[in-house]
Amino acid sequence: MGIVLWMVCAAAVFFTIRNIRAGRPAGWIVELFAIAIGALLLGGVATALDFGGWDTLDWRGGIFVLLGSFAIGGAIRGGRLFTRRREEAEKST
Repeated sequence: MGIVLWMVCAAAVFFTIRNIRAGRPAGWIVELFAIAIGALLLGGVATALDFGGWDTLDWRGGIFVLLGSFAIGGAIRGGRLFTRRREEAEKST
């Protein structure tokens, strides 16, 4: 049940991030896979820190995965915004 909680947290983050326009790319598959894989890795870290486990529901593991997934999604968006602005600056010179 812990893995289900991790994936629900990843889905919540993904759908929340998709509603934010800044840096939103046309393709969404890369974001979905990055957040889902990140949630699984963060869930593994939460299990190692004894925040529940892959078969145990624990709110601490859910919060850990939720906040970590937001950080992953923000890093992806921030990187895309930085790259896009850098390319625009290179084109203008």
